[in-house]
Amino acid sequence: MSALINVSLRVDKLPKEKFVSGKDGAVYYNFTVGVNDESNQWGQNVSLTDSQTKEEREAKKPKTYLGNGNVIWTNGQISVADKKSEATKDDGEDLPF
Repeated sequence: MSALINVSLRVDKLPKEKFVSGKDGAVYYNFTVGVNDESNQWGQNVSLTDSQTKEEREAKKPKTYLGNGNVIWTNGQISVADKKSEATKDDGEDLPF
């Protein structure tokens, strides 16, 4: 693990049309977490935004900010996660939620 991040999420700002039904019947919401190198005046350096589609990004649609937070621990080595191939994809059955 490379970092621990605390985030406060404004649930009332979630656009209901972007909720996604999973294969397991659960409801999911996709969002993007951004980590800045410097913090603001409240000591926050993490932002939470609504995930955008490729089309929304290309159209330069403004981001919808959903919350903010701060990095509370890091080992200084955050890296990009490798995407598993379909053949070895984890089905999530061992997850507690």
